[in-house]
Amino acid sequence: MPDTITITDDRTGKTVTVPITDGVFPASAVRELDPSLYIYDPAYMQTAACKSAITFLDGDAGILRYRGYPIEQLAEHSTYLEVAYLLLNGELPDAQQLETWTDDVVHHTFIHENMRKRFVDGFHYDAHPMGMLVSSMAALGTFYNDAKDIHDKATRDKQILRLIAKMPTLAAMCYRFSVGLPFVYPNNDLSFPANFLNMMWKIGDYDLDPRLERAMDVLFILHADHEQNCGTTAMRVVGSSHADPYSSAAAAAAALYGPLHGGANEAVVRMLSDIGHIDNVPAFIEEVKGGKGGRLMGFGHRVYKNYDPRATIIKQTAYEVFEVTGKNPLLDIALKLEEVALSDPYFADRKLYPNVDFYSGLIYQALGFPVAMFTVLFAIPRSVGWLAHWQELIGDKEQKISRPRQWYSGSEARDYVPLSSR
Repeated sequence: MPDTITITDDRTGKTVTVPITDGVFPASAVRELDPSLYIYDPAYMQTAACKSAITFLDGDAGILRYRGYPIEQLAEHSTYLEVAYLLLNGELPDAQQLETWTDDVVHHTFIHENMRKRFVDGFHYDAHPMGMLVSSMAALGTFYNDAKDIHDKATRDKQILRLIAKMPTLAAMCYRFSVGLPFVYPNNDLSFPANFLNMMWKIGDYDLDPRLERAMDVLFILHADHEQNCGTTAMRVVGSSHADPYSSAAAAAAALYGPLHGGANEAVVRMLSDIGHIDNVPAFIEEVKGGKGGRLMGFGHRVYKNYDPRATIIKQTAYEVFEVTGKNPLLDIALKLEEVALSDPYFADRKLYPNVDFYSGLIYQALGFPVAMFTVLFAIPRSVGWLAHWQELIGDKEQKISRPRQWYSGSEARDYVPLSSR
């Protein structure tokens, strides 16, 4: 017998029965009961606004899969560009497809000279790199007149390719402008992560350790997509108006810019710095438990109620990076904090476990990135997830322009009062 749910409107006695599929039932059930009846769901805690075949996330079990593939396997065996192909196309590429895709990306990494010389030079000298990146992503679309032709697949594919390829170039450009360094052009002979690191750090000769190149690739894989988070939802909402992908992605990046979304790893680094020494960890934990001002950053997640699978991978990656760069002095504090918190029933009972942000900031620091670049580093790989969802949205015939309902709580009708009588 199929799973169903029956809802009765006690005001009228009317009843409706609808199917439950994969734990989801259609909101049309409420409309059938009463077209003027709405569901109040702040922050969409219990609302599925779309169907998606891209990323599976089981927060209770600590599972993350891209197109069915466990994140652990992809992080160990794949590359970011291979994962990008998977997210966009639904299947892993064969050797020829991967070669063609990689070659296409590599040869679209350059940006228009007017973008660099005129647009970027208009920013204040101390502009935040993420603010520059958000603006640059939107501006990039103005260089391609066909960007708005979103219903032509060949044109869509071209814009997706351009944006993925140019994200590292834009990010490095924003950073070097913010510190007064000359722009470094892309090098088509390098891999995707190596090219980005070269554009970031090259001053004279620059020799990149392959372990750092691989660490950057793994970080890109882990951040490529994460289901219907705030940024992805922004991408879908703006995309539902049939805006071009550059404008939609800029909106997603703006959402990521918010400290509650993309700023968690920055907050972890600040927390560890404030703790200062492993001897101070127990006292800090007690402050957190007592609500005396301390806040445990990098633990817990809106979706995960178990150990974030990305956190395990990123912790191992941190050790591999530190073999090259030397250990980040904050690592010992992080390890002690994790040990104490995980052994304390207070955190276990609340299902607070380390998430991907707990160690990523330490890696970024070890690689030389300033805190202001952390969210930019998040945006580079997440762009492919945004674009995969945008592409899926455009092809979904059930989707319309996003327009949630509201629960009006304001004044009833009243007459205007002249200024002299107020």
